[in-house]
Amino acid sequence: MIYSKESPITTNSNDYFSTSLIVDFYFFLGQFFKSRIDYNKYMMQHSLLTVVFSLALSLSSQCLLSAQDIPSLIAESIDNQSFDPTSLMWYQKPAEVWEDALPVGNGRIGAMVFGGVSEERIQLNEETYWSGGPYNTVVKGGYKKLPEIQKLIFDGKPIEAHKLFGRHLMGYPVEQQKYQSLANLHLFFHKEAKQKNYKRWLDLASGISGVEYTIDGVTYLREVFSSAVDQTIVVRLSASKPGMINFDTQLRGVRNSTHSNYATDYFRMDGAGENELVLTGKSADYMGIEGKLRYEARVRVETDGGVLLRNDAKITVKNATSVTIYFVAATNFVNYKDVSGNEKMRVQEVLKKLKDKKYLAIREDAINDHKEFFDRVILDLPETKTSFLPTDERMASIDSVPDPQMAALSYQFGRYLLIASSRPGTQPTNLQGIWNKDMNPPWDSKYTTNINTEMNYWAVESANLSELSEPLIKMIEELTDQGSQVAKEHYGAFGWVFHQNTDLWRVAAPMDGPTWGTFTVGGAWLVTHIWEHYLYTQDEDFLAKAYPIIKGSVDFFMDFLVEHPNGEWLVTNPSNSPENPPKGPGYEYFYDEVTGMYYFTTITYGATMDMQILKDLFTYYTEAASILGKDTAYASQVLAVKARLAPSQVGKDGSLQEWSDDLGQLEDKHRHFSHMYGLYPGNVLSANRTPEFIDPIKAVLEQRGDGGTGFSRAWKMALWARLYDGERANSIYKGYLKEQCYMSLFAKCFKPLQVDGSLGLTAAISEMLVQSHEGVVHLLPALPDEWLSGSFRGVQARGGFEVDMAWTNGSITEVNLLSKAGKPIRMKTEGNLKVMSNGKQVAHEILNDGSIGFTTVRGQVYTLTIK
Repeated sequence: MIYSKESPITTNSNDYFSTSLIVDFYFFLGQFFKSRIDYNKYMMQHSLLTVVFSLALSLSSQCLLSAQDIPSLIAESIDNQSFDPTSLMWYQKPAEVWEDALPVGNGRIGAMVFGGVSEERIQLNEETYWSGGPYNTVVKGGYKKLPEIQKLIFDGKPIEAHKLFGRHLMGYPVEQQKYQSLANLHLFFHKEAKQKNYKRWLDLASGISGVEYTIDGVTYLREVFSSAVDQTIVVRLSASKPGMINFDTQLRGVRNSTHSNYATDYFRMDGAGENELVLTGKSADYMGIEGKLRYEARVRVETDGGVLLRNDAKITVKNATSVTIYFVAATNFVNYKDVSGNEKMRVQEVLKKLKDKKYLAIREDAINDHKEFFDRVILDLPETKTSFLPTDERMASIDSVPDPQMAALSYQFGRYLLIASSRPGTQPTNLQGIWNKDMNPPWDSKYTTNINTEMNYWAVESANLSELSEPLIKMIEELTDQGSQVAKEHYGAFGWVFHQNTDLWRVAAPMDGPTWGTFTVGGAWLVTHIWEHYLYTQDEDFLAKAYPIIKGSVDFFMDFLVEHPNGEWLVTNPSNSPENPPKGPGYEYFYDEVTGMYYFTTITYGATMDMQILKDLFTYYTEAASILGKDTAYASQVLAVKARLAPSQVGKDGSLQEWSDDLGQLEDKHRHFSHMYGLYPGNVLSANRTPEFIDPIKAVLEQRGDGGTGFSRAWKMALWARLYDGERANSIYKGYLKEQCYMSLFAKCFKPLQVDGSLGLTAAISEMLVQSHEGVVHLLPALPDEWLSGSFRGVQARGGFEVDMAWTNGSITEVNLLSKAGKPIRMKTEGNLKVMSNGKQVAHEILNDGSIGFTTVRGQVYTLTIK
């Protein structure tokens, strides 16, 4: 581990004072080693670093190093341009809008920090605060109308089929529940003078957001972080002179006042004891579903010096030297069927533990917990003169002045978001992560599974955050509950099925309308993430537990698939290609009785995306069955059905067809690339295995262009990476920064904030540097010219491998490979490789594709060098 400048190093003393010289010396050594030394010397240098710092620490047995010393060490590193530009975001003004605020989170509770001067607003969320309560959207007997719907689709009558599907197969209620905003913590300061030397930042490496400025010769520092260890969000205020902190604070609830029929989400603001603020409330009734969630949030204010006064639901602090604010929150949510928890008891349990623990220990534990995940991967690309500018200025200048380290920062920001929003035991990352200011957020801030939820987790394995996939995998398991009911009642099939959206309550029926709800492969797509988790971890115990989920999805489609009119193929019917409307006979805009809008239908049969996902699903299932020695005869049947799935086709315009029929597009620049699934993230199409489809794929990419939403651009980057075109991927990245990315690095979906693009970007950047989907670990497959030198350490590859690599002038100079599962490996890069382990040369073979192959032993490190 190379320590960061923000790492807390403690002794047994509870006192602290500034020792910035020691910290700076240690920090700069760490930065030097991180960016300059080669991997083989790492352990020796790490040991030297530890000795050096131990000697420095011994200079004062009574010291404790902490970033709340004034001035902030982060602020100093910004002034000195000595910070790591791959992990520090910083700005010279507060956030003017919520989208530009900076996120902290521990997977369960999150905050968006504005960094204001006269007023600070910290917007707060608790991941299980949603509208409604447990409910079921299954419509019994819908399957009786399925044959009629299928016949209408085959007969070229999509609007009639759409109408019949809307009446009989849509879930009810048609819509789903909404993720809610919980509270806002406001700090109103008593200083009116203009600030100087303002800085606002988010340190991705420590998980701490900070702001520092000077007024009348006094420097003020405010830090905010979210602790997974202690389940609290902490706000720490300090000043360079004693007795200078003065403010009022309120914890304010949020109510849905936009639509009166939603506004049953009442809250109460109270105080408790000498130093606590209490917010209690209930979730809103919505669509006839009673709001059954109850919540409690509390703020506890602790001061060093000065006076603290509480007047009802407001606390006033006067003349304090430092102040620590603890925010805790809980609901009565237990699981998607159970809301019998005690939110008040949960809050008190957290507060009781906090009372027995000192702030510095809370801070240290939070940082160490965060770094246990974050420090696993380091991406280092060339620095330029703009790399140390404020983040928003770096984004604005990316076209005129190359800044490869900006890509490294974007990569790490995605990893940061996943660490902050998806921890074992929490809910999965939703459309906005866990951050949401609205009671009626865009698309309800749900789990949208025709691209967005999957994209949120594309990078979880390669980014060395495998444990953080647990919430997604748990949700998939929970979806099989109503999913099996939907399979039976809506489709007359065995197994389980899930469509394009769900919420906290794990409903699985079609929703929104037939234009979106006929996406029957949402669950199948999610199942591919289970297989990916196995491929990266090689955990057969996990695979055995997940096998019934995989098989249940296969069971559904073995029943649901029907014969194509040509008598040869099998197809899904109904189907759609999210969310693109076909242009052809029977397709036109019409007034939809389900949505009450003049819109289009997407209903069809055998959409290309469906066929590609099912080819992956059936392949993964049969491989899982073989590994586990299960259901051999059934697996053979599945393979036979897979062979009959409608093939990918090239249309008359030379592009890859999006549908089984050669149809046009009503929206020719559509943001989705659904029929590109087979290239990425799927494993059906390939520049190596299916070269005949590469030009048709490129024709689609060229026709739709490099624009679109944030998630669309991230997907395009990954697609071009699979086509080995790093220049095009990098060009799309730069356009994304300028047009579909907030200064906070959150992605836009046109305008609404979403995390999918930010997280998809992490996956795409990884795909440009390492690919392993075809059984070969391919190094630098899509390297842009601007990234000619760099290093990537800790990235994961399928097969249970961890890769550290460095390159210069576009060529690999050294690779260190940790075998976590002891599996054989194939590796591909330019040049002839020599393989060493434990000082001995390892025998390897050179294969026909130019890759090398060798066996590995679990736990062994293999060093590969160019001969």
